[in-house]
Amino acid sequence: MLRWIVIVVLAVGVVGTAAWGYKEHQEKNAILIQAENTYQRAFHELTYNIDLMHDKIGTAIAMNSRERLSPQLAEIWRLTSDSLSNVGQLPLTLLPFNKTEEFLSNIGDFTYRTAIRDLDKDPLSDKELKTLEDLYTQAGDIKEELRQVQHTALENNLRWMDVQLALATEDEQSDNTIIDGFKTVEKKVEGYSEGNINSAISGTSSENHQYENIQGKKINENEALQYSKDLFNINNVNNLNLSETGDGAEVPLYSISYSEGDKRAYLDITQKGGHPITLLVDRPIGEQKISLNDGYKIAEEYIQNHDFDDMELFNSSQYENIGVYSFIYNQNGVRVFADAIEIKVALDNGDIMGLTANNYYLNHHERDIPEPKLTSDEAREFVNPNVDIQEEFLAVITNDLGQEVFVYEFLGLLGNDTYRIFINAMDGNEEKVEKLNGKEINYAGI
Repeated sequence: MLRWIVIVVLAVGVVGTAAWGYKEHQEKNAILIQAENTYQRAFHELTYNIDLMHDKIGTAIAMNSRERLSPQLAEIWRLTSDSLSNVGQLPLTLLPFNKTEEFLSNIGDFTYRTAIRDLDKDPLSDKELKTLEDLYTQAGDIKEELRQVQHTALENNLRWMDVQLALATEDEQSDNTIIDGFKTVEKKVEGYSEGNINSAISGTSSENHQYENIQGKKINENEALQYSKDLFNINNVNNLNLSETGDGAEVPLYSISYSEGDKRAYLDITQKGGHPITLLVDRPIGEQKISLNDGYKIAEEYIQNHDFDDMELFNSSQYENIGVYSFIYNQNGVRVFADAIEIKVALDNGDIMGLTANNYYLNHHERDIPEPKLTSDEAREFVNPNVDIQEEFLAVITNDLGQEVFVYEFLGLLGNDTYRIFINAMDGNEEKVEKLNGKEINYAGI
C-alpha cells in the first residue's frame, strides 16, 4: 500500500513539474513573440518613415510657395523624430549605428531651424537648397538599403530575436543578413560629407556668410604637399594628389588626397595662410594602447600648434578605438559655441584621424560682448525649478533663428537625466534646452 502511495505522489509530482515547465515555456514564448513583434513593427515603420521622408524632401525641393514649404519642412522634422524613435526600439545597442542616428538628427535640426523662420523675409539660400538636394540623395541611398534588408527579411522569414542573440554573443562568424544590412547603412552614411549641415554641437552657427578668419601669406603647392605628408604620417609626397579650387571660389583651397594599400586620406587646406579646414583619414585601427585622456592631450597639442588660441574642451567621446574631441572658443570667460572645432584621434598610436574646423574659420572673430543685464541668480529664476543646477557658464550661442545671443548656460539634473539650458542673459528668454548623454557632461577634462 505504501508503495502505491509513493508511486501516486511521484506521478503527481512529475505531472505538476511538467505542467509548470509547460506553463513557463508558454510564458517565455509569449514574451519572445511580443518582443519579436515589437522589433518587426519598429523596423517596418522605420523603413516606411525613411521612404516617406525621402519623398517629402524631394517635394520640398520642388516647392515654390513659402506657405507650403514651412509645413513641409516641419513634416520632415517630425519624420526624422519618428525614425529616431524607431531606431531606439531596435536591438542595435551593441551595433555601431551612431552615424546614422546623427544623420537623422541633423536633418531634423536643419529642417526645424528652417521651418520656424519667416521664409518670406528670409527665403532659402542657394546653399540651403544645395543642402536639401544632398539630403535627398543621401536619404534615397538609406531608403534603398533599408528596402533591400526589408525584402530579404520578409523573403527569408528572418527574425529580429536572432539579431539580438548574435549581437549579444558577439558571434562575428554568424552570417546575419539584418546586421550586415544595417552595417552597410552605417558605412554609407559615414561616407557622406561632414560639411552638409555643419557642426553637430548645439548652439553653433549654420548661417551662410563669408569666412571671417582666414589670415596669413599664401602657401605654394610644395608647402601644402609637405604639410599633408606630415599630417598623413607618410614618408614622401609621391603618392599625393593635389588639386586647386577654381576661380571665384569663396575660399581658395588646396585639396590633397592619398590612397595606398588600406590607408586613404583627404585634406582641404586654405591657400591663404595654410589653414586646415577638413581632414579625413581612413585606415584600420588597432588595439587601444592610449587612453581617452591621452588622446585629448594629443588633440589639445594639435590645436595649440595650429594657432587655435583660447580653445577649451567642450565634450569628448569614444567610438570603437577613436577618440572624438570637440573644442569651443573662450573669449574672456565667455564660451562661444559658433567657433567650434572637432578632432579625432586614433587610440592605437595617437594619429590625428579627422579635423573639422569649417565653423571656426567661418565664424571666429572677437565679439563685443556686453555686461549681462540679469545676474546669475535672476537668470536661474527662469529655469524649471525642478532642475537641480550643477554648473553654469556665460556663453554666446546661435539660436534657432540663426542669431547669436548672449546667454547663461546651466547644466542641471532632472531625475536621472542631465540637461543643458540656455537662458538669455539680457531678457531671461529660454533660448534652448537639450538633453545630454552622460558622457557629454564633462567640460574641463576627461
